[in-house]
Amino acid sequence: MRPYSTLSDLKLIALFKKGDEAAYLEIYDRYKALLLHHAYKKLGNLQDAEDILQELFTDLWNKREQLPLAVNLSGYLYTAIRNRVFNCFYYRRREASHLKSLAAFADAGHWETDQALLEKELALFIEREISELSPRVREVFKLSRDQGLSHREIALQLGTSEQTVSKQVSQALKMLRGKLGKFLAMIPLFFL
Repeated sequence: MRPYSTLSDLKLIALFKKGDEAAYLEIYDRYKALLLHHAYKKLGNLQDAEDILQELFTDLWNKREQLPLAVNLSGYLYTAIRNRVFNCFYYRRREASHLKSLAAFADAGHWETDQALLEKELALFIEREISELSPRVREVFKLSRDQGLSHREIALQLGTSEQTVSKQVSQALKMLRGKLGKFLAMIPLFFL
């Protein structure tokens, strides 16, 4: 039995706000399956669901001192995951809009050369952004995305915790999404 497993959510929050990692891990263990299931059910994509779950818990740790003591933890986490699901839908819709715009441009007959240039530019952009990650985060990210290893497999291979791997993958994805969004917003400029 884990030492914090019998504590109420209110006691866990009080300890968590003080930076108690064991309380944080108990909150994570207590709610991760439920939140992951909810996100997956809405998104239909396990990788996206895992990513937003990791982002949620990373943000929760980073903003722990701002968490109200009397918060209904399950309600708070459910609302937070729901909002992240909505954000994911928003970004998917935005990406679909960009893709539709690109498809219309391709139908106009100018696509082959521009597509090759855009693909090359996008690949260089992504590689450059990955190379700017810290060495450890870059290594974890490449093991996750290039080799398709699970967070647990990466943790075992690198001799670190699964939670650390999750935080590092989440950190890399958050940075790349932000930068990629800016890149995608510039795409119409290539075609002027």
